[in-house]
Amino acid sequence: MRMANEGVPQMSGSSSLETAMEPAWRQQGRGRGRGGQGRGQAQLDTESTKSQRGRGVQHSARGVTLPGGPEPLQKKELSSQSKFEEIRKSNQAAAQRFTENQFSSSDEDDDEEQNGKHVKIVASTFTSYTHQTGGDATDLERTRQYLNDAFQAGAITCLICIASVKRNQAVWSCSGCYCIFHIPCIQKWAKDSVFLVSSVTDDDFGTKQHPWPCPKCRYEYTPQQTPNRYYCYCGKVEDPLDPWLLPHSCGQVCDREYKPVCGHRCLLLCHPGPCPPCPKMVSVTCLCKKAKPVPRRCSTKAWSCQQRCGRTLPCGQHPCENSCHAGDCEPCPRVSVQRCVCGRQVAERLCASPVWHCEQPCGKPLPCGNHTCEQVCHSGQCGECPRSGNRACPCGKNKCSLPCTEEVPTCGDTCEKALECGLHTCSMRCHRGPCETCRQEVEKQCRCGKYTRHMPCHKEYLCESKCPKTRGCQRHQCKRKCCPGNCPPCDQNCGRTLGCRNHKCPSVCHQGSCYPCPETVEVKCQCGSTALTVPCGRERSTKPPRCKELCRRPPTCHHPSREKHRCHFGACPPCRQPCQSTLVKCGHICPAPCHDEVMVKKTDRAQLAGPWEQPSAPAFVCKALPCPHCQVPIPTACLGKHEVSPLPCHACGPFSCGRPCGRLLACGNHACSRECHSVTLPNGAEDSQQAGKECQRCEEGCARPRPPGCPHPCTRPCHSDDCPPCTQMIRLKCHCKITSLFIECLKMTAADEETKKLLGSCKNQCPKQLACGHRCRETCHPGNCEETCNQKVKLKCPCKRIKKEFPCSKVHQEQASVTCDEACAALQRKASEMKEAEEKALLEEERKKQQAELEAFEKRQKGRRKKSGGTQRLSLKRAHGKSIKPTSWCQCVGFCWQWPRSVYFRPVKNA
Repeated sequence: MRMANEGVPQMSGSSSLETAMEPAWRQQGRGRGRGGQGRGQAQLDTESTKSQRGRGVQHSARGVTLPGGPEPLQKKELSSQSKFEEIRKSNQAAAQRFTENQFSSSDEDDDEEQNGKHVKIVASTFTSYTHQTGGDATDLERTRQYLNDAFQAGAITCLICIASVKRNQAVWSCSGCYCIFHIPCIQKWAKDSVFLVSSVTDDDFGTKQHPWPCPKCRYEYTPQQTPNRYYCYCGKVEDPLDPWLLPHSCGQVCDREYKPVCGHRCLLLCHPGPCPPCPKMVSVTCLCKKAKPVPRRCSTKAWSCQQRCGRTLPCGQHPCENSCHAGDCEPCPRVSVQRCVCGRQVAERLCASPVWHCEQPCGKPLPCGNHTCEQVCHSGQCGECPRSGNRACPCGKNKCSLPCTEEVPTCGDTCEKALECGLHTCSMRCHRGPCETCRQEVEKQCRCGKYTRHMPCHKEYLCESKCPKTRGCQRHQCKRKCCPGNCPPCDQNCGRTLGCRNHKCPSVCHQGSCYPCPETVEVKCQCGSTALTVPCGRERSTKPPRCKELCRRPPTCHHPSREKHRCHFGACPPCRQPCQSTLVKCGHICPAPCHDEVMVKKTDRAQLAGPWEQPSAPAFVCKALPCPHCQVPIPTACLGKHEVSPLPCHACGPFSCGRPCGRLLACGNHACSRECHSVTLPNGAEDSQQAGKECQRCEEGCARPRPPGCPHPCTRPCHSDDCPPCTQMIRLKCHCKITSLFIECLKMTAADEETKKLLGSCKNQCPKQLACGHRCRETCHPGNCEETCNQKVKLKCPCKRIKKEFPCSKVHQEQASVTCDEACAALQRKASEMKEAEEKALLEEERKKQQAELEAFEKRQKGRRKKSGGTQRLSLKRAHGKSIKPTSWCQCVGFCWQWPRSVYFRPVKNA
């Protein structure tokens, strides 16, 4: 047998472990080509090392120089180096993920969620059964174990291929032991078993229908019962594949008969393993049929009333003393004095066996009166004397009638009875007793038929040649002396290693595959409290069961106990409890996570020997780190006494808050702008806002507020008295935004509103346009222009004959208009009459031109003559030029009387 390479389904928590433990060539690719990604890490390491060592070294044999060599060689070197780097980085990333996620709680969460789904599916399978039992599921333990194994990864194993049975694979279940196998495996098993039996036992190979056994329980099936289709456990649905049901189940009611047969059927949903006991309620009486019927479960309907049976035992003397029971009563256990069959001896014997025989001969006188009965103790009459009547001589040739007291004499003739050999007769005279052994010499052939020899008839001739044939096991020779060809079965031990790779076959040497290993192995968790029973050989590939017990390993840090976590393999996760150690400098408690065992990267890495050498992976060392700095907040005032801030204990001390000092300087107008600093007040000073010796001196200009409207600062340095009036000039735009005006600042700030309007005017005409399109007539002014325009505008009547002048404001407001008079209407009528006369003249001229063209065309047509004899084909055209074929052709020339006047034609030749 072979070990299957199928992987056991894994949960999400084990994916990082598998990735980290796989080699690099399996993580990157599967190919094994020269330039593929499937090269192993060692091979890539060798190639990249060789290629880098060759830098700067010229190979004279091949003429290759790596630094300045051909481009393909350099590309090959770079590609191998880059692949090596990629594989190295992927290995480092996988190792990092492994160290980070090894003890992640997501695995447990996923398992708990998955287990919750499994529990719901199992509960739905048992619902119809527990309704009958009132929720009692004590009789479902064996079936529950089968269901749990169906869900647990790697629990169900095919005993033929020693591989896990997955939920999407076609399976077959034995009806005797309910063991599950892959359908291809059981088909091959059945075929091989029938072939092996028929090849050994059949004279005419293949003529008999031999059964094949189950690999586990040896329950026999006929060749017609070999599975060839994938059905559910109850056999109703083909190819059952529903992810929300039990694996390999159809989800329907099982409906199989209970065993032992009681008339009821299984109420569970389609399930693996045996059906549970029948939960139906029936009314039955006790085993002895004396008590009244009571309601009981059908599976436990046999009950005893515990009363005395009282039935007469087979001895016919005593009643049954046992309590109520089923079936026949036991034999009578009492002892009584009984005589033998002949009545001579008396003995104490069990009452259940009253008939017995003594060992003495009968001894009664026979009717002849000369002899006694020689039979051992018997019942009835002894019968006649065996020596009375006609008796023959020993050879049987002569008969005579003699008294029973006389012996029959021998006849003296040859015996001639057939000897034991069956070929010869006895040559002695008539004699009493058995004949002697045949001693005649005959030519005998040995048993194997190779040699002949003269020897006594009663002896068997066996030659010394050994049989060279192979026995039924097809492994060992017969080597039996003088074998006739029916070699016996091999009696040696098989001794071949079974598929489990742990045990050897204990059967007698045989042909074909050995039976699967019947042993089972327990796969235990780290602490050994949780175990999973799997077939022998699967313990190396089966994932250990997840234990729900807590880890019992002692802590390795300064804490008295570890954090609670489940039992696991490998090292325990790092301690995440608070350190709680007392700091030496301040006396506070360290709140950081435990740092007694921390993986720290080594800093003293070995220096590379040259540019060709690859840097080694970083090494980590587990060491205890000192406690971090104390972070307990302590209220501390800044240097300038601006604020009180909580500072970490390790950094507690005078500090600058970063704000400006803000103390009033000697000028009385400005404050100190230096960053927060220590201040020494002068002698006798008590104001905390007064500047000290360390504060800066005022070097700024005057910052007093200016009069309203004045944008210029004071020209004097910082002072305490009033500022002088501002005499600077201000540059302004006039109201119409065209001319720039220069005005003294003092005049502008001291003027009222009317004066400011006059100062801001340039005294020119306003350049803005009114809504009517004319220019404003006023001088430069602020605000919007007045819309009243008095300029004269000319208006005309619709015929443009009458003209009048109106003010622009009235025209713009549509209050003025000019209408036509009677003279305008007369002129319009005269113009329309002249236009109509011109149009009529043009039409008449066009008609005359068309009439002239028509007359010219008719004149040309009259001058032509048609040809004599034969029928002519005419093509007629309408005035617009389209061809028309008539139904009958006339012989006239010119206009035809059969067509309208608007149609003209011309004669053509016959086709």
